[in-house]
Amino acid sequence: MSNNEKKCKERILLIGITSFFIVLLILLAFSPTVLAQNKDAELEEQISLFHDVVEFIKDNYVDEDKAKVELLIQGALKGMLESLDDPYSMYLSEDDMTDMEETTIGRFGGVGLYILKGEKGVDVARPIEGSPAYRAGIVTGDIIIAVEGESTLDLTIDEVVKRLKGPEGTKVTMTILRGESKTFDITVERAMIELPTVQKDMINNKYGYMEILQFTPLTQQRVEEAIEYFIENKYKGLVIDVRSNPGGLLSSVIDISDYFFSPGDVIVSTKSRDIFDDRVYRAKDEPIVDKNIPIVVLIDKYTASAAEILTGALKDTGRAYAIGEKSYGKGSVQQVRYAGKGGFRLTVAKYYTPGDISIDGIGIMPDQEVKEEKLSREEEESMDKLLENNEIEEFVKKYPEPTKNQINSFLKKLKKAGIVLRERYILKMIRNEINKKNNNPPVYDLDYDLVLIEAVKYLDTKNK
Repeated sequence: MSNNEKKCKERILLIGITSFFIVLLILLAFSPTVLAQNKDAELEEQISLFHDVVEFIKDNYVDEDKAKVELLIQGALKGMLESLDDPYSMYLSEDDMTDMEETTIGRFGGVGLYILKGEKGVDVARPIEGSPAYRAGIVTGDIIIAVEGESTLDLTIDEVVKRLKGPEGTKVTMTILRGESKTFDITVERAMIELPTVQKDMINNKYGYMEILQFTPLTQQRVEEAIEYFIENKYKGLVIDVRSNPGGLLSSVIDISDYFFSPGDVIVSTKSRDIFDDRVYRAKDEPIVDKNIPIVVLIDKYTASAAEILTGALKDTGRAYAIGEKSYGKGSVQQVRYAGKGGFRLTVAKYYTPGDISIDGIGIMPDQEVKEEKLSREEEESMDKLLENNEIEEFVKKYPEPTKNQINSFLKKLKKAGIVLRERYILKMIRNEINKKNNNPPVYDLDYDLVLIEAVKYLDTKNK
């Protein structure tokens, strides 16, 4: 082969390679646009199909009132989010959005009562301490039989709640039934009610006990106040109880976690579909809980979401010892968006503990598993019988502050009647019924709470 032919072939090869890379670069440069255009075309095609179906239903469905465009769109949005098969992604009605905002904020205008649907109306489970209802003298056991003259018998609990809520400074009149026959009206001026988020107390004058009920914008301040209270009382250990805590705001739990870690320590990370949206949350300030203070976290199968973030951070880093049972396993992050008068909630990421562990659908295992023993079939039947016959309630009604002898006589009576429930459970039921009548029940139960009892034992070993 001549030199000219050789050079010609090399030139052709070089041109070919160059052309290949040019084409490749063009494809790389324009393929996202092409893909996006294809996706837009597909979306437009499907929206057009949706539009045609809505139009046909609107014009032809036999019941015109049910074929209004707004109702059809709401139904479609609900179905679209349900199709994701994600229990945390859902359409939210206007009322749902309002309720969620109030729960998230932790404050609303109202009278300050925990209420339950009862046979004669609406039972007062407990007034919130310091609320208008509390100051007006409404007590646990009162029955609201009417609101503004309207009977509560045929109203749902949600309908009663809506009538009791209202702007701060406005008034509402409730008709109260107290005891068997005494009825009277109470007019209460509504105020801003803060849902309790933290309960605190000292255990044996040594250990701080802090129950976090939920994570709202107000929780951080309440946690800080609790820690300051423990410091003032020279606490030697801390119990953080997040059992039955359903979670709440990510920002709230991150701010609270900051109290336990040094600057730079990882609290939690979130990973989403887009890698550029991934985030790592770290402690910013010096901790206010001394690193030498032993901590125990109490968890159960209802500990979820933000409560699991706090638990995971404390447990993964060895900062706390977890006692109880495996947590719920909600390791996903949701965003809430408005859509018309309503809105929707969508899962956008999953969170990971400092050990880079996703607990979504798995939960967090405690360091020490402690839970109530399951009742036998006979014990369950005895429990149902006690509740159906209101025997515990009647006993406490007769003896509001029962003596040891009165309780022992009651236990013998139940045993003679065929009740086979373990004594400990009956005593706990009596205690709970007594506390229902108490406007300021104890914050913790060191007699019958097995998990808390083990937590105190653990702290005792750390303080020897």
